[in-house]
Amino acid sequence: MKKDFWKRFAGKGYYIALVSCAVVIGICGYLYYRNVGDVADGSRDDPAVDTLQQDTPVVATKPSEQSPAPSTGKPMKMRLPVVGQTVMEHSMDCLTYDPTTRDWRVHDGLDIAAESGTPVTSAADGTVYTVYQDDKMGTTVVIRHDGGYVSTYASLDPEVCISAGDQVVMGQTIGYVGRSALLESALGDHVHFCVALDDISVDPLDLLE
Repeated sequence: MKKDFWKRFAGKGYYIALVSCAVVIGICGYLYYRNVGDVADGSRDDPAVDTLQQDTPVVATKPSEQSPAPSTGKPMKMRLPVVGQTVMEHSMDCLTYDPTTRDWRVHDGLDIAAESGTPVTSAADGTVYTVYQDDKMGTTVVIRHDGGYVSTYASLDPEVCISAGDQVVMGQTIGYVGRSALLESALGDHVHFCVALDDISVDPLDLLE
């Protein structure tokens, strides 16, 4: 009888071994995928993983939009470059009608009408940055001042009294009223006077003494 039992067992040994291998493979597969899942969701208690998560910085996916640094210069006090009638005011917050172009647009300065040849003076102490002929705004003088301020005088007569690099003081004559600005020809003889602080347009009336 013992011989019959071992004979029957030996005949089924192949199937038992096959089932055992399948069970072992299943257990190993279960343990492997469980560990992978734990690492993926951060639930595995692994000091190396915890350290990596704590030490890895957060990377910004969208650039931050930072405003320009405010000027550190003291508030500038200026005077108008010529005595006359203001025919167009500074208007950067809303559109204003332009009689030359016959449309509505922003206006970055003051247009002051005066008789042709009237002296135009520097609005404040500063250094002449450039003198040039602009295709649209005519004879133009740009002066740099302390504190990041820049003043611009356009539509001048081609004859000017200064050149780039000159030091000027408030009230010093730099040129004369003209009608050289093609973009503002409908305004007649006048000066287009602009002021900017760190390249941002400023209403000149806010800086008057």
